[in-house]
Amino acid sequence: MNRGAGLDEQGAEMDKDMHKRLDQDTAQATDEDTGKAMDKEITGQEQRAGTQVQQGQAGQPPRKQPQSKQGRPGQDRSKDRRTRDLWAAAAGLVAVGTAVVLGELTASLVSPTVSPVTAVGGAVIDAVPPGVKEWVISVFGTADKLALLGGMALVIAALAALSGVLEVRRRFAGVAVIAVFGAVGLVAVLSRADLTANAIPVPVLVALVGIALLRWLIRKLETWLPDPNGAPDGATDGEPAAATVPPEPDPSETRAAAQPVPVVAPAAETSPPETAAAARAAEPPAGEVGPARRRFLLALGGTAAVAAVAGVLASTLRGAAAVVSDVRSKLAIPTAASPAPPIPAGAEIRLDGLGPLVTPNKDFYRIDTALRVPLVDPAQWTLKVTGLVEREIELDFATLLAKPLTERHVTIACVSNEVGGDLIGNAKWLGWPVRELLAMAGPKPGADMVLSRSTDGWTAGTPLEALTDSRDALLVVGMNGEPLPLEHGFPVRMIVPGLYGYVSATKWVTELKVTRYADDVAYWTPRGWSERGPIKTSSRIDVPQDGRSVTAGTVVFGGVAWDQHTGIGTVELRVNRGDWKQAELAPGISKDTWYQWKLALPLTPGRYEVQVRATDLEGVPQVEESAPVAPSGATGFHTVRVDVKS
Repeated sequence: MNRGAGLDEQGAEMDKDMHKRLDQDTAQATDEDTGKAMDKEITGQEQRAGTQVQQGQAGQPPRKQPQSKQGRPGQDRSKDRRTRDLWAAAAGLVAVGTAVVLGELTASLVSPTVSPVTAVGGAVIDAVPPGVKEWVISVFGTADKLALLGGMALVIAALAALSGVLEVRRRFAGVAVIAVFGAVGLVAVLSRADLTANAIPVPVLVALVGIALLRWLIRKLETWLPDPNGAPDGATDGEPAAATVPPEPDPSETRAAAQPVPVVAPAAETSPPETAAAARAAEPPAGEVGPARRRFLLALGGTAAVAAVAGVLASTLRGAAAVVSDVRSKLAIPTAASPAPPIPAGAEIRLDGLGPLVTPNKDFYRIDTALRVPLVDPAQWTLKVTGLVEREIELDFATLLAKPLTERHVTIACVSNEVGGDLIGNAKWLGWPVRELLAMAGPKPGADMVLSRSTDGWTAGTPLEALTDSRDALLVVGMNGEPLPLEHGFPVRMIVPGLYGYVSATKWVTELKVTRYADDVAYWTPRGWSERGPIKTSSRIDVPQDGRSVTAGTVVFGGVAWDQHTGIGTVELRVNRGDWKQAELAPGISKDTWYQWKLALPLTPGRYEVQVRATDLEGVPQVEESAPVAPSGATGFHTVRVDVKS
């Protein structure tokens, strides 16, 4: 029994040892698992600490990656920039346009004859090469001034829009464009012959007003539409902020970060797409107009309205032309002491499409360098004769009207008239012979040229002989029975038969300087044109016009021919380079005018080339060889092609 009890005690002891070993193994396994977990946590803490150190913010939550402004993708940013640029261009247009209009308004008050726009336009006319001038006239004809003004308006508009875009992208870049624009205007104003002291400040005022308006409008635009790039504080528009260098981590903080810390689950972060969606949801509806937008649009529209009102006022004040026009309308021109001979019977051919023998004032061509018609008050007008003369003469308008006046029909033409062109016209002119005025002054020996000057500074060099011989060279005060129209030289201009207008037909004339070709040059001579400018024998087919279709049978051709101061002897036509056929030539009013002609030709169906040539009263035929208008007038046979239908 004692032995059995001993065995029981021994078995119990063995069970106790076994349980103890099992408890130790379990504890060891638990310790190993705990160690691994602690190692894993320490590793995570070290990684997070490293990320925080790199961001320069150890111990703080990790910084989110930067996103585009309001979380918008690059495509939206590009769209926002385009919208901003378009409104900036509109701001530039309104700012500069308003400044220009206010400049014209100011000029109408203080400098009626010179403004920045007309000064720049005049400078352009002066500077362009002759070939460009001829191209413009060939394309636009008498609308060349309108074409120039239209071209200037487009250039100004383009520069204005550019200034707005540049200004919104980089401050003062657009201001610089307007400053240059004002400087160009100032230089142009200073270059004009009819410059007055009052005209000088106007282009400066235009630039200052344009700059002020542009800055004001752009500031309002920036309030409404900030830079879509979202430049950080301290960075200028379009420039990135300086990179931040992360600080070196503190060793103690690193060790602290390595200690076991409680594991806290991070809060959920909104992903970039969700952020962008939230930002878009927070934006106001597309149709809602915020206060900043309203303020910008009101400023833009209000400024444009000011420009419109100023434009109306400028036009009204420019109605100074209306004042001079009123003076002209009330002017009674004297009866001619030497009336124009009556027009011979049959001188005007009645043919559909053939223009009148005497050109109405409203249809008379106008080619000159004056962008704005000079406004000359007859009461203030004087004409001086200076230079190589025995005595200088000064003549006022009343004295001129009191002279025995001569009335004559004279055809004048522009040297820029192409073969078959329409820069030519015939009118009845009333004036005082220039030779009588020059006789009063007494030209000195050696003089061979008279340099006539317009009120706007334009000059023409006329051979002294052409102004002192028997031809009817006149100081003109009347045209077709009424005072000179403003655009044709009111109150006084020159007309010289036999010479192109660029060497003789000075409008708004104020001075005759007797001089020598060796000593003086006129406006067009240094620009590549000949000194003397005699008219060349020419002819033109007016009916039927080139390219027209006509009915087979008898086709009547008609037109004009001219050789002023010599006269036309015959006009001939040829078909398809065949034999010349003499046309019926109407009697001319005088050898100083053009002649009308006509010829009936039997034509069967087909295409025909028809040419015309004239021969003057001295038997000299028209030059066949084609030549351009520069330097002394175009030559060649006018040719039309007609399609004869059955």
